[in-house]
Amino acid sequence: MTPPSSNPRPRVLIAHNSYQQRGGEDAVVEAEAELLRSRGHAVRLLVAHNDAIVGMPRSRLAARTLWSSQTVRDFRQALVEFRPDILHVHNTFPLISPSIYWAAARAGVPVVQTLHNFRLLCPQAMLLREGRICEDCVGRLPWRGVVRRCYRGSAAQSGVLAGMISLHRALGTWGSKVDRYIALNEFCRRKFIEGGLPAQRIVVKPNFVDFPAPEDGAREGVLFVGRLAEEKGLSTLCAAARLAPDVAVRVAGTGPQAGLLQGIPSVTSLGALSAAEVREAMCGAQALVMPSLWYENFPRTLVEAFACALPVIASRIGALAELVEDGVTGLLFEPGNAADLAAKMKWAAAHPDALMRMGQEARRRYLREFSPEVNYRRLTEIYAQVLAATPVVGLPDRKVA
Repeated sequence: MTPPSSNPRPRVLIAHNSYQQRGGEDAVVEAEAELLRSRGHAVRLLVAHNDAIVGMPRSRLAARTLWSSQTVRDFRQALVEFRPDILHVHNTFPLISPSIYWAAARAGVPVVQTLHNFRLLCPQAMLLREGRICEDCVGRLPWRGVVRRCYRGSAAQSGVLAGMISLHRALGTWGSKVDRYIALNEFCRRKFIEGGLPAQRIVVKPNFVDFPAPEDGAREGVLFVGRLAEEKGLSTLCAAARLAPDVAVRVAGTGPQAGLLQGIPSVTSLGALSAAEVREAMCGAQALVMPSLWYENFPRTLVEAFACALPVIASRIGALAELVEDGVTGLLFEPGNAADLAAKMKWAAAHPDALMRMGQEARRRYLREFSPEVNYRRLTEIYAQVLAATPVVGLPDRKVA
């Protein structure tokens, strides 16, 4: 039983380094902040944006990735003006940096960290190299990531990331300055424990979306939503589409592999869609296809599909194999195997009633596990656990770092 917090609605300072290309992490941060505000919490955002990197000297950026004095100053200001009960960190790379954990610890503000990717274990963050899973740096010093230039093909940038991971591992940042880690599923929790994070501090809370029940209507074809990039398995999808020419495939998104879609008659490129347009497309499809080559952590797109009563045809890999129940909420195929994916797509097209039943079960799972109310309850349980173990929380004489 979780001990009750002295403050039923703790004040939450959310820290996040936004990406230049808006992605799922950014959407999760916004949704979680709004969720807390809608339930009466005071919320303040401490945000850095990667647009600020443009024109920044490389030496300065490297130093800031390791330790940002600017972040410490920003935290001090937030501490005085906002007086948070909890600091909830999402992404610190590269501008916020792990210095925020130390500033919070010195001020007696407990820290919750959501683990959106594998950055604390792998300089490249996805445990993916040359289109295949790579765990060579898990639980080890990540020097291999530097030699192999795993981050953007750059030894220098990979070195900065490896240095950040190693420095803060040596300082004890990951082991002593974060009170609770949030993994998005059990698979990821196990992987972070393998990588050395303290098991007793890692809890599981999935992402959520707030979608009403879809209206009944005709559904046809399969849908892909996401970045058109190698790790998302776009080449596998294109090869499968050529093997299953009678299955209509719609693709929403942009990215460096967009050219692969050209010349495939059954494939329709929708380009970048708004959130409302994605939901409309999901409500008109028979299945969402997720041919990812990496483990994924918890793709928001999958939750959106479940909320739209849309079953998911996914790679049997990492978190996807845990989130999609084969034959119940979707179908699984061997990652990178275009023939297997094509077979599943053909089966789906030939069995609309079975797909509809899977979609209904997906919607039921959404309501049980991924709705706003369920997520809010879990998030506040985590906050209550952390606050109960932090005696200085709520005291007016909290130190300023």
